[in-house]
Amino acid sequence: MNTQIAQLTRKTFMIKPLILACVVLAPVWTHAAVSEAEVEQLREEVKNLKAMMQQYVEQQNHVSNQLVEIKQTTLKPVQQAAAIQTITQTSSQGLKTKSGAEFSLYGNVRADASYQAEGGSLSRLYNQINSVPLQGNAESSDRLKATLAATRLGLDFKTPTQMGDVGGKLEVDFLGVNDGLRIRHAYLTYGDWLVGQTWSNFAVPDYMPETIDALGYVGGAVKRTPQLRYTHNLSTETNVVLAAEDSKDDSSNMRLPALTARLNHKFNDTLSFSARAMGAEKKTDADTETAWGVGLGAKLNLTDKTVLKTDYYHVKGDSSFVSWTNQGFVTNADKDIIATNEFDSITIGLTQQLSAQWRGTLGYGYMKADNNADYINALADKTKANKNLWQAWANVFYSPVKPISIGLEYVYGEREAFGAAPNGSTKGEDNRVNAVMMYNF
Repeated sequence: MNTQIAQLTRKTFMIKPLILACVVLAPVWTHAAVSEAEVEQLREEVKNLKAMMQQYVEQQNHVSNQLVEIKQTTLKPVQQAAAIQTITQTSSQGLKTKSGAEFSLYGNVRADASYQAEGGSLSRLYNQINSVPLQGNAESSDRLKATLAATRLGLDFKTPTQMGDVGGKLEVDFLGVNDGLRIRHAYLTYGDWLVGQTWSNFAVPDYMPETIDALGYVGGAVKRTPQLRYTHNLSTETNVVLAAEDSKDDSSNMRLPALTARLNHKFNDTLSFSARAMGAEKKTDADTETAWGVGLGAKLNLTDKTVLKTDYYHVKGDSSFVSWTNQGFVTNADKDIIATNEFDSITIGLTQQLSAQWRGTLGYGYMKADNNADYINALADKTKANKNLWQAWANVFYSPVKPISIGLEYVYGEREAFGAAPNGSTKGEDNRVNAVMMYNF
């Protein structure tokens, strides 16, 4: 391209002197009365010069057009790259609130259905194994229930500051009274500290086998509490979590928060472990008692597609952390605490990833209360307190596309009460088929 431009430039320098000579000498030739042949020759040369000039102009225009095309071709990828970079930066920054906090939206639309062959209250779809009617006593049989109340909406927040990021979460569903909106999680984080409501530090759901039932089954715990929590990393594999929690125990007049501690350790990529402890004051108008508990949980990846989970609790005097227990303590007419409930519970389950779209879980849970005569004799209604509970379940999930999950589950369980119903029955039965469809966003 540069060679062509140079050649055209040299031609231009040669042509311009010829034209100038013709212009200067024309009068001289006229006065000299040149011959007709010479005039004709001169005309021909002028004609040739015009043709050469026309060709030169066309070549110059062609070169200019090529230069424009080269410039556009060179700049276009640069402009495209700049546009892509701008879009990427905007996307990475995320949406922002009026005050400048970055936030992201998540949640699901969830439809649950349950066919109940035998079970509990008609007003409640989810697990109620501890209170299902004793056989022959106002059982709810052959019932179909459905709800979208477990539909969930959440927001995660983050605000960068000179002292580090301040984070937060707000998550709600519709499992409140009469399908009303209720808070699941609402907290802020700063460094190693958390303030607000989230999963209890003692009753964590991490080691519960997967269920379709939104509350899980006996042996596990689904508990969210207001709390002040501190996390300290001992190493990359181990941390300690300490918390002061409001356990929301309606049977106790809380004066002091429950204190909980948790040690988490990851042995390797296949095995993780958690040890937990809890202590809480139980208070009436006339008396106080100390409740306590311990918990152990483990998760083991048997293969890259097979996961084993198990969780164990031993608790004395408390009914607020672990689900489906008897009341933590009983009192006399003077509000003196005369006896406490003590129990053990365990759950274990195996989840198998059958394919990219299919997975399934087999699980079992069991809870047993101590046979404390003082506690049992002080109960106003012994049919509402249980010697033991158990449930077994099997489920399968199918995800035709990533955001959608469809699940089907069968669960059977029993409770054995301390007291017998008028017909002599001490056993209640939970026999259900559950189904769910979720769109996660």
